[in-house]
Amino acid sequence: MKAMILAAGLGTRMRPLTDHCPKPLLPVADKPLIVHHLERLAAAGIRDVVINVSYRAEQIIAALGDGRDFGVRIAWSREETPLETGGGIRRALPLLGEAPFWLVNGDVWCDVTPSAMAPLGNDLARLVLVDNPDHHPGGDFHLDAAGRVHERGEPRLTYAGLALLDPALVADRPEGAFALTPLLRAAMAEGRVGGHHHRGAWVDVGTPARLAALDRAIGGQGNCS
Repeated sequence: MKAMILAAGLGTRMRPLTDHCPKPLLPVADKPLIVHHLERLAAAGIRDVVINVSYRAEQIIAALGDGRDFGVRIAWSREETPLETGGGIRRALPLLGEAPFWLVNGDVWCDVTPSAMAPLGNDLARLVLVDNPDHHPGGDFHLDAAGRVHERGEPRLTYAGLALLDPALVADRPEGAFALTPLLRAAMAEGRVGGHHHRGAWVDVGTPARLAALDRAIGGQGNCS
């Protein structure tokens, strides 16, 4: 299985930290946040990783190289301007191939592994869902007792930014910027999205305050590479 890490965002919520340092290279426990993802993927047995880049792309590429220092092989998907999640995946399809892949949002921290996910079968996606954090109390989707994900329903859970995806979810879309969520909602309406309720560690590292809290919790400090 291959993995894709989403790392092309502008990091606007992280300013001023991202004025000169791209979000994936912001330090957590003395190493860039994205390196934690690479090491976790390598430990899970995933060797081929696609990373999309746009803002300060060369800085990220220079820091990570071909991935060998972290036990993986990195293929870079460049975006002249950020293409949003759906568009970024669509651009990267030639690198990802036709098999299901593990998607990782670059600005989350989570100890879930792909082995926790059931195979896709006829599904187009299997989402990792977590209990709603304080900053997102309304959640995103409903996970029923059969493990199916629905746009509506109670109780609601929050999409963790990690998923097992079939490339067919975006393959018929033309290249360009587009969001992934409407495609997931359409697949839910067809009964083709499953979910996994992860009850372990998870942090949306979306603001400087949450980044600092995670860094304190793990016990590190550092500077941009």
